[in-house]
This record gives sequence, structure tokens and C-alpha cells, in this order.
Amino acid sequence: MTSLLEDASQVLHNNWKDSFTIPCEGLYPFQWNWDSGFIAIGWAHLDMERAKREVLSLLKGQWKNGFIPHIVFHNEAETYYPGPEVHAAYLSDQSPKTKTSGITQPPVLGFVLEEIYNIAKDKEDILHFIDEVFDAVYLNHHYFYTHRDPANEGLVYICHNWEAGTDNTPVWDFIWETFEVPNYELDRKDTKLIDASHRPTNKEYQYYIHLIELFKQWKYDDVLIAGGSPFLIQDPLFNSMLIASNESIIRLGKLLNRTEKVGQLSRWQTRAKERMNTKLFDDQLNAYVYYDLRNERKLSHVSSSSFAPLMAGIPTKEQADRIVRHFQGGRFSGAKHENFLCASFDPGSEFFNSKKYWRGPIWINLNWIIYRGLRRYGYDEIADIIRKDTLYLMEKYGFYEYFEPSKEVNKSLDKGYGGNNFSWSAALTIDLLTNKI
Repeated sequence: MTSLLEDASQVLHNNWKDSFTIPCEGLYPFQWNWDSGFIAIGWAHLDMERAKREVLSLLKGQWKNGFIPHIVFHNEAETYYPGPEVHAAYLSDQSPKTKTSGITQPPVLGFVLEEIYNIAKDKEDILHFIDEVFDAVYLNHHYFYTHRDPANEGLVYICHNWEAGTDNTPVWDFIWETFEVPNYELDRKDTKLIDASHRPTNKEYQYYIHLIELFKQWKYDDVLIAGGSPFLIQDPLFNSMLIASNESIIRLGKLLNRTEKVGQLSRWQTRAKERMNTKLFDDQLNAYVYYDLRNERKLSHVSSSSFAPLMAGIPTKEQADRIVRHFQGGRFSGAKHENFLCASFDPGSEFFNSKKYWRGPIWINLNWIIYRGLRRYGYDEIADIIRKDTLYLMEKYGFYEYFEPSKEVNKSLDKGYGGNNFSWSAALTIDLLTNKI
């Protein structure tokens, strides 16, 4: 595994751009929010100063109200659509001077800071750094609970599928059928760089761009978005990442004597965990699912996002036992364990597609999240399978964006799917190889 560690390290070094790391050359040439969080964990094992700079660089894109966008356009590039001119984040009076998008991604910075602290040998130095950025991360959480929770119930909403991180999960199909969109002219670059059949369709992209056009009309005003957006979802992955980050910055806040902020975070945390279990846990599916706020309905489908609450300590032990059955000869592993873990969507579903982005392929960041969750609840055997499967795919193919879950299909493949030399795949491989939790 030594050469795998060296190869992963080389990917991060190659993708480093002065003060931040791009996810992938060509395909993703800017700084992405949750990518940078996972990448910072990888850097923490290699170069703590770069881990710090990764976080600081992301925070340069933070808005006045605490919002952290999903892309920060530090640099110029012609290989990605939609760029800063399409997002037009400057329309908001909250946006910074730095060019950004106007939507966000799962908030991972809180638990990333704690991971960096745990990895660091010089605890005093890294705690000083965390003290410098603590208020910015807290403000991001404050933004979510005061701007994205209109019923004050403890669950925050996302207003764009890209905010979920799971861009084209089949779950969104049931949202797209509730409204119609104009026919936008798309200047897509991704389908020219990699196999277009593995990417979201142009039809799906019409919806993606239409939502951005609506937000621009409303100048990214959260009140108008909450009142009018046809896409308003309480997502189990997004809320789990927020809850996991709450937990981490509560612990870090105690180390830093931030008593008032710790108290507020704790109040949000209690309500959030309770509401996850009463609203988003599906007793029939034995999994956490999505809630469509606009149409007031559960979207009861199982995806890799359904297992993210394990990492945040949300399920009861009884709920966790039920969730884990999906891996023990269940719908995700297959009756004869014919699948590598963990597919991004239910392999038994008619909507499953093992090659198409978030409609089925394995993503390493979700594997890392689920692995951490299984460890937390003591499911060490299944956790070890996920770790082993992840490292097997990396060893066989290299650091691709996503991977085929079928063991049989993998016998005839010589590469993964999507972009190659993908930074979070490399970064989290480094963590899985190095960090013995």
C-alpha cells in the first residue's frame, strides 16, 4: 500500500493551485466547498500548512451572512460550465468581492476542523488556527438555522440539487416532474471532456440552470427562495453533515471556551437530531429519506445518503441495526454479496444505473462517511468491508471520480468512471491508509 499512498499524495500535489486544490484538472478547475473539506483532511497527513490554506482559501468566498458557496472562482478557466457569469452571485447584497456561485454544498468544515486537530502533532498550533476560523464556521451554521429552517424545526432545506452534492440522484426525478422549465442554451464542457453517457442529461441540466435563473431574479434572497422555489428539500446527507459538524465545533468550542456559541449550537443540535428521527427516518425502508417541503411529502428511496446519519450519531441503536441490514446480504451488498459497497443508489431499484454519476456508482467520500458511521456504532466487520472495497478500487483503477459497484462488471473494466486523478478520492485514500480509528 506504500505506492498507493505515494500515488495519492502525488495527485494532491499535482492539483494544488497556490492556495487551494482543484478537484480535477479540466473537469473541475476551481475550488469546490465540500471537496476542499475532504481534501484538507488528506493534506493534514502530508502538509498541515496546506490543510490550513485550503480552509482559509474556501473562507475567502464566505458571504456576509455566513453562507459558504459551493464554488469559489479564485482563478480563470474555460473548461467548466456554469461559470461565475452564469451564477451572477454579485446580484446579492451579501456576496463578497471574490467571485462565487450562489448555492452551497453539504457543510463539512466543522468536522473537518476536528479531523485536522486529531491528526495534528502540534495541538497548540492547530488549536490557534481553529480559534482564528471558529467564528466563520459558526456563522455558517447560524446562517443555516436562521435562513434555511422556515418552520424552526431543526432541519434545514436545500434549494438546488447541486447543494445536496448528489447532483442527479433519481430522487430528484420526482421533483422535476412537478414543474416545467424553458429550453436554455447550454454551453456544457463536461460532456466534451469525459463520457457523456455517464453524466447528467441535457434535460436534467435545464432544471439545474432554471433554478439558478430563478435565484438570480430574486437576487439570492432566502425569503423569496423559500417562498417560491419549486425545489425545497430536507436532505438526510446535508442535514447529517451539518449535525456532524455541529458536534465537532461544540467540542472544539469547549476547548476554546466559546461558551455562548456552544450553548446555541447545542440547542440547535438537540432539535435537529430529534427531528431527523421523527421526520426523515422511514420505518418501512429502514433508512433515512428525503422530505419535499414544497409538496409536503416524503421521497421514500434509499441512497448512500440514507446512511450518512450514522456518522453524525443520529440513529438509535435499534435504528442503526435496521439500517445496517442493507449491507448484510441486503439490497446494497446483494444477496450473494455481488456488489462492492456502497452504491450511491439502491441497486434493487428500477431507477438504478451503475454508470451514471449519482444514480448508482460508488463515490469515495460517501464510503468514507459511511465507514466512519459504522465504526461509531461498532459495526467493525461491515466497516472493514467498505474500507477494503474502497482501497481495492483505488489500487486497481487509480483515483477516479466514481466507480462501478458490480463485482462482475468490474472484471472487464480497466478504469473507473468520470474524472481521473480526483482530489477527494486521493485525499480520503490517504486518510483510510493512515488514520487508524
